[in-house]
Amino acid sequence: MTSVQGSDVDIPTQDGVTDAYLAHPDNGSPHPGVLFYQDAFGIRPHLKSMADRLAAAGYTVLVPNVFYRNGRTPVFDLPEFIDPSARPEIFEQIMPVVQTLTPELAMRDADAYLRWLADSPLVTDGPVALTGYCMGARLVLFTAGTYPDRVAAAAGFHGGRLATDAPDSPHLVAEHITAELYFGHADEDQSLPPEQQQRLEDALTRVGVRHRSEVYPGAHHGYTQADTSSYNKEGDERHWAALLDLLDRTF
Repeated sequence: MTSVQGSDVDIPTQDGVTDAYLAHPDNGSPHPGVLFYQDAFGIRPHLKSMADRLAAAGYTVLVPNVFYRNGRTPVFDLPEFIDPSARPEIFEQIMPVVQTLTPELAMRDADAYLRWLADSPLVTDGPVALTGYCMGARLVLFTAGTYPDRVAAAAGFHGGRLATDAPDSPHLVAEHITAELYFGHADEDQSLPPEQQQRLEDALTRVGVRHRSEVYPGAHHGYTQADTSSYNKEGDERHWAALLDLLDRTF
């Protein structure tokens, strides 16, 4: 297993400064960059451990606090184990913050994150990869379509509201995407029902985006997050295999 170094970094944006977690192989050499988009709970020990695991596979991984406008990490006071059914007030605190991050603001920030990776001596030259979880999968789609020349591969897991009727639905950027995409949908996910899955599939296929979408049976929204009640070990390991396969083929 490759030794990994993790640290906290600050990234200037048009609207302030994003705090972020950076993980990379501890050998001083540049490695392919991965922009890692959080779920709604934000940067916490489990997300850092995921970034470390990716870094150990040979990547330089940046996990920005996309809610930086609402404060530095931790933005929310979370229990060690997150069970929203037992603590419904968690989402009452989080959802208003999620809703303030419009696609326009998120993509303004994405430019800063991608520039930071491009300028880092820890990142090899050329396009980077994206991976995102829950709401992070939406940000992955938007980023791949907004900055196609900077993204070589992109993956989203248990994403919600990826292909809605809204005029700013993420799937509408499909025509601009040049990266190869992978999606691991949760079977038991009310935020991405079968009709949205099909709408996303149709949008990507119609414009010839290289992609693969798979539905993970028995998995709930959040199945990769081991510090939550939604965790599904089988789905999580399947996600790691799919993500690393995509990155290995890309880089």
